[in-house]
Amino acid sequence: MATESATPVLDTIAAMTIDSVERCHMDGRTLILARIAALIAMDAPAISYLAHIDPAMKADFTVEQLQDLLVAIAPVVGTARVMSAAGHITQAFGVAIALADSEAEGIAQAEAKSRNTP
Repeated sequence: MATESATPVLDTIAAMTIDSVERCHMDGRTLILARIAALIAMDAPAISYLAHIDPAMKADFTVEQLQDLLVAIAPVVGTARVMSAAGHITQAFGVAIALADSEAEGIAQAEAKSRNTP
């Protein structure tokens, strides 16, 4: 019987992702290229790209490589999908930056509070 969770959909997606990564023999850079190309091809929403920012950064995936990927697949998926992907990727980066800023602010506040506590 399945265990109860407050986030069953996210838990399932995380489990599927972990299983996929464990069974895949691609290096990190190739894997993230394949995943982002698939997201572009299916016109995925920004939230889908958000889940791939950290793995892309860990694989040293650069903005230039992302642009190269968009250029490379444009003739196959079409300009509308590439432009849509560019917008969704930009949104995902904006959310990631806002989350990082919020986390940094929270850490700074906690540190300030701990310094002021006798």
